[in-house]
Amino acid sequence: MDKQTENRIKTMLPFLNEKQRRLYLATEAEAVGRGGVSQVSRISGVSRITIAQGIKELREEPREALQKERCRREGGGRKKVVEIYPNILTELERIIEPHTKGHPESPLLWTSKSVRKLQAALKEKDIGVSHRTICDLLKDLGYTLQSNRKDLVIKESHPDRNAQFEYINAQAKTFIGENEPVISIDAKKKENIGNFKNNGAEYQKKKKPVKVLDHDFPIKEKGKATPYGVYDIAQNKGFVNVGISNDTAEFAANSIVKWWELVGAKIYPKATKIMITADCGGSNGYRVKLWKVKLQEVANQLNKVIYVTHFPPGTSKWNKIEHRLFSHISINWRGKPLDELLTVINLIASTTTSTGLTVECVSDMQEYKKGIVVSDEELNEISIKTQDFHGEWNYMIFPKL
Repeated sequence: MDKQTENRIKTMLPFLNEKQRRLYLATEAEAVGRGGVSQVSRISGVSRITIAQGIKELREEPREALQKERCRREGGGRKKVVEIYPNILTELERIIEPHTKGHPESPLLWTSKSVRKLQAALKEKDIGVSHRTICDLLKDLGYTLQSNRKDLVIKESHPDRNAQFEYINAQAKTFIGENEPVISIDAKKKENIGNFKNNGAEYQKKKKPVKVLDHDFPIKEKGKATPYGVYDIAQNKGFVNVGISNDTAEFAANSIVKWWELVGAKIYPKATKIMITADCGGSNGYRVKLWKVKLQEVANQLNKVIYVTHFPPGTSKWNKIEHRLFSHISINWRGKPLDELLTVINLIASTTTSTGLTVECVSDMQEYKKGIVVSDEELNEISIKTQDFHGEWNYMIFPKL
């Protein structure tokens, strides 16, 4: 075969579909004559069988048939899996359905439902398909990878749950409309300080992960970091007071004071009151006596009326600070060992979002004692007024000057 013909074949092939390629190569092979099929096959990389099929079509098929747009005859090509195994979808659903877990006939008894295990289970039914095919079939059946979701509650929801949400929302709108601060508060999970593994992954050079300790036992000399957050709902600004002691009501109250002195007073110089939204439990829970005692001190120190609204039991994840501040902090420090207190502070302070979140972070080296008992006399001295609607969740504390 001459060089000109070889170059012509290599030039034309990328522009032809399957049928055109088959017929074109057959034409070139016939033009060469004896040995043409083998030579064209070697140059083009197309099998001799395909080229021979093209020659047969040119000799036997009517021109009208060759001019049709179909590349293959009807019924040609690989059959679909559901045609080869008509019962595959039924068997796959039977295996993966949740109600089969623990059933004596389930082939995946107490095992994970990975596609490779589904592949093995189907093979026992004489259905041989690849794990990638199973992925496609599951998608067609409406299945996707799902993680556990915390939606079920141990106790029944409080009957006034939604009403309390509406009350909080109405109060917050009123405060924001009057340019008075509305803050969401809570303590983030304690973090061990040290070269420990931190969940999440970050880009590193291939096969060069950050090496951390192989255990999570706390290092006494470094202690633990307790971030207490204050989130300004209207301004989308966060403030975090990182303590190294216990998460107590005194720590929570001091964090609010720090927020006001470092951030709040600059944004709200004319404020006369502060609205706080908090969980119903923890150091700032509505049943914690020391919380109310310390709030009285906050009201006195700031000379502001403190309005407090608690979320109903079991609804802490609706507190704004959880998904507007803490979640972004966790994303920002994922995969990074919190080896020093300064590292914790810097990572929190550098947290931002595309929606404009900024965070200020400070350290709190004060020691906070647990188990402080509040007497009835101290409680009686609190200048508190409860609201008509669920006064245990909604109350005001006035400054005593």
